[in-house]
Amino acid sequence: MKKAKAAVSGRKLKGTAAKPVLRVPVSRKKTRSRPARPIQLYYWPTPNGFKISILLEELGVPYDLRLVDIGKGEQFQPAFLKISPNNRIPAIVDPAGPGGKPVSVFESGAILQYLGRKYGRFYPAEERARVQVEEWLFWQVGGLGPMAGQANHFLNYAPEDLPYAKKRYADEVHRLFGVMNTRLAGRKFLAGAYSIADMACWGWVHSASKYQPLEPFPHLKAWTERVGARPAVQRGHAAGKAARKPLTEEERKILFGQRAR
Repeated sequence: MKKAKAAVSGRKLKGTAAKPVLRVPVSRKKTRSRPARPIQLYYWPTPNGFKISILLEELGVPYDLRLVDIGKGEQFQPAFLKISPNNRIPAIVDPAGPGGKPVSVFESGAILQYLGRKYGRFYPAEERARVQVEEWLFWQVGGLGPMAGQANHFLNYAPEDLPYAKKRYADEVHRLFGVMNTRLAGRKFLAGAYSIADMACWGWVHSASKYQPLEPFPHLKAWTERVGARPAVQRGHAAGKAARKPLTEEERKILFGQRAR
């Protein structure tokens, strides 16, 4: 099937600054039914953002990619806070939510579960299979993501050299990689079939592999390559990446050291 090219739409959420919206169309057979209204993905190219762009690409559903430049503080705009009260990406608005009415969802794990239920894919309905997916999804949300995020911060962004913090979080990433490596021995994916658990973890492992080599973890390395070879994962990982630039000093001040508002 020939891949459709992304186009730019000028639609925006009321109250946000006017800016282009990346429409991500999906090639499909002609049908007489009314076209699905695109899901709006509020996003920045980070490991948490990749989870949702990858899932949407895997599902093959149309979506609008609405970039939220976290270095410029766009996550604090009032219109975005109505969707994501934690002022974090990603978040979605589904115009065709439950009962055919719009619904917004924030927090990446909740979005993965919502979309998995809605489309009945990558999130099994059978309870034993679902438990396994949820175990590894919440393992990522509660462990791999936060620990890898802290390691990345102290290794690459902290203004001071803090050896204890660097070692503390790098060691924890090493431990978590070992957990995944053991789990993946003799398995292709974390929870049986390829699922939202794999999508949740892949971006964080890919990012952390820049400072924690995967060679000591052969099963994890093979999984990373296996998942990364999927065309939908490659498209989701590439979404919006051209917009990301090295942080300026002013952007660092906005992004780090946030306190309650």
